[in-house]
Amino acid sequence: MVESAKQKYKVSFLPHERKIEVAAGESLIRAALQAGVHVNASCGGGGVCGKCRVLVEDGQVSEGFSDRLTEEDAARGYRLACLARIDSDVTIRIPVESSIDASALNKQVAPRRTATITELDFDTLKEQGLFLPPVIKQYLEIPPPDAQNNMPDVSRLIEGLRQSSEWHKLELTLPVIRKLPAVLRADNFKVTATLVKPVRDDGKTLITNIQAGDTSDKSYAIALDIGTTTVYCQLIDLATGECLGEHGDFNGQISYGEDVISRIMYAEKPGGLETLQQVVVETINRAVNKAVKKSGVDKENISTITIAGNTTMTQLLLAIDPRYLRRSPYVPASTLYPPFVATSIGIDLDEQTIALVFPQISSYVGGDIVAGIMGSGMYRNEELTLFLDIGTNAELVIGNKDWLACTACSAGPAFEGGGIEFGMRAAKGAIEDFLVDPVTFEPMILTIGDEQPKGICGSGLLTMAAVMFEMGLINNNGRFNRDLGTPRIRSTNGIWEYVVAWKDETQIDRDITLSEVDIENLIRAKGAIYSGCMTLLEEVGLTMDSIEKIILAGGFGSYIDLEKAMTLGLLPEIDPARVTYIGNGSLLGARMSALTNAIRKDVVEVTRRMTNFELSETPSYMNNYIAAMFIPHTEIEKFPRLKERMMAKKKQ
Repeated sequence: MVESAKQKYKVSFLPHERKIEVAAGESLIRAALQAGVHVNASCGGGGVCGKCRVLVEDGQVSEGFSDRLTEEDAARGYRLACLARIDSDVTIRIPVESSIDASALNKQVAPRRTATITELDFDTLKEQGLFLPPVIKQYLEIPPPDAQNNMPDVSRLIEGLRQSSEWHKLELTLPVIRKLPAVLRADNFKVTATLVKPVRDDGKTLITNIQAGDTSDKSYAIALDIGTTTVYCQLIDLATGECLGEHGDFNGQISYGEDVISRIMYAEKPGGLETLQQVVVETINRAVNKAVKKSGVDKENISTITIAGNTTMTQLLLAIDPRYLRRSPYVPASTLYPPFVATSIGIDLDEQTIALVFPQISSYVGGDIVAGIMGSGMYRNEELTLFLDIGTNAELVIGNKDWLACTACSAGPAFEGGGIEFGMRAAKGAIEDFLVDPVTFEPMILTIGDEQPKGICGSGLLTMAAVMFEMGLINNNGRFNRDLGTPRIRSTNGIWEYVVAWKDETQIDRDITLSEVDIENLIRAKGAIYSGCMTLLEEVGLTMDSIEKIILAGGFGSYIDLEKAMTLGLLPEIDPARVTYIGNGSLLGARMSALTNAIRKDVVEVTRRMTNFELSETPSYMNNYIAAMFIPHTEIEKFPRLKERMMAKKKQ
C-alpha cells in the first residue's frame, strides 16, 4: 500500500518576512532552519535552555510548552520553537531575545582599561627578516618556440624559471598544464607564474597558476579562523601585508549544537557529518565572498587560504569522522594535514587556490591554539608566558622558546551566554558593564550600542558578579545577602535573584535578572579555568610567581576587565601591566602564516615539542577545581590585592 503524502502547511516568519512550506508535524525550529531564519537554540533543540521562545501570532501549533515558559507567557502565545509542532498555516514572530545580532562581529573592539592590546606589525616582520611569503608570483619573458627550439611548453616554462631565479624541484599541477598552451601564447610568451614554496628546504616548489602578462603585483591570500561559534576571514595583500577586506559571521553549525561535544554527537547520526561539513563551508563561502567583494580583488589572484580551527572544527570541515575525539583515550584522526586544493572541499575560490591547514596537538588543543602561539611569538621569546584562549572551552599554554606545555578544560558556555537565564552573546543591547550604588544597591548598567538591555553578555556577567561580591550583595559562595532591604533582591519560585533591569526598561518585556543559579554556573566556569592554570603549572613544577607574562586571546578576552576577572578568581592575580591581549589569536596566526614561510617551517617543530596534559587524567585537577569553587578561592591569600581591599572595607 502506498502511503499518502503528508499534509503541507505554510509558515511565515516575522520580522524576517520569510515564508516556507513544511510537512504537518514538523518542528518550528527545523522550519526556521529551512527558511534561513536563525533562532537561538543553545541546547541543540532539547527544550532545556528555553532560549528559542517564539510568538505564535496566527494559526496553531501543538506542544511547545516547557517549565522554561511561565503560564502567562504560554497564554500570550509564546512557545519553544524546538518543541512546537506545526498543525496549520502559522505566522511566527521571532522575539529579539531569540535571534542573533552579527553586526558586533565586524566592529573594531575598543581597548579595555587594563589590557595591553598588540596587533600584527608588518614593518616589524620585515625588520626581523620574517617577511617570507610562502607564495611568490614571478613574471617571465620566455623565448617562443621555433624550428630549432621546439621543447614542450612545460619544459619551456621550467627552464625560464630556473634561468630567472634559483628555483629547484619545480612541479606543475594538472590544471596549470591544461591552461599553459593558451596562456603562453596569449601575450607572446610573457607570463606570470605562481609558485608555492616548500616547507622544507629539500621539498618541491609547486607551480599552481599561470597567467598571461605581468600580474606579479597582484598576489593575495585569505586567512581563515573557523571557531565553534564564529567564522572570520581576512583577505591579505602579500606585497604589503595589508588587510584589504574582512568579514565575520556566526558558524552555521550553531543550529546543530553550541559546543563541540554536541556537534560530534550530531555528526555520528546518519548524514550528520555531511550536513555539518556543508553548513560550515556555506558559512565560509559567505564570509570569503563578502571579504572579496569589499576588496575588489579577482579570485584568480588569491593563491592560498590558510585555515586555523580547533580539532573538532578542522575534522568537520574536512569531513573526517570526529567521534573518537570524545572517547578515551581521545585520539584525533591526524595532527598534520597536507596542502590541498580549496575547491575540493567546496570552498568558493579559484581552482588553483591551495588550502593550508594548521596542525593540531590533541583532541582538545587544536590548530587555533597552535596558530595563536605562532602569531603571538611566545614560542620565540625568553619570557615565561601563560597563553589563555577563553571560550566555551579554555585552552592554556605555558612556556617560552625552550619548551611548551598545554592543556584544555571545559569552561561551559557561561562566558558566551549559555546556561545563564538572560545570557547572550556580545551584541547590541547586551549588558557589558555594571556598577552598584553602595547605599541604595541600585544598578548602573551600560549596554553594547547604548540600547535598552535585552540580556547579559559574558564580560557583563563577569563584571556583575565581581561588583556584587565586592559590594557585599553576594558572599564567596555566590549567595545573595537577603538582609539588605532592597526590592531588587527577591525570591522567584524558590530561587534568589537580583533584578538588573525591570521589564519596562528592557527590550524583551521581562525583568532581566541574575540568579544564584546563574552565579553558580559562572563559578563553575571560572573555577575550571583557574584550576586548569594551577594544575598545568604544578605539572611542570612552577607556581604563578614564575609567570612573567599573560597573553589573552579570543573574543571574550577583548572585553574582559582584568581586575574584575581577578576579583572573581577567573585569572590568577598578577600585575595587569603584564597582561597582553592579541585579539583573535587563531586569525592572527593564520594571517602570519600567509605572510611568512618561517611560520610554516617553525610550526611542525613547535607542535612536536609541545607537551599535552589531559586534565581528566591528572588527579590534582579535581582538587584544584573544588578549591576554586568560591569567590575568588578558598585561599584568599592567593589574591593579596583583593584581600587588602576587603580588609579596608571592613574597617570603614
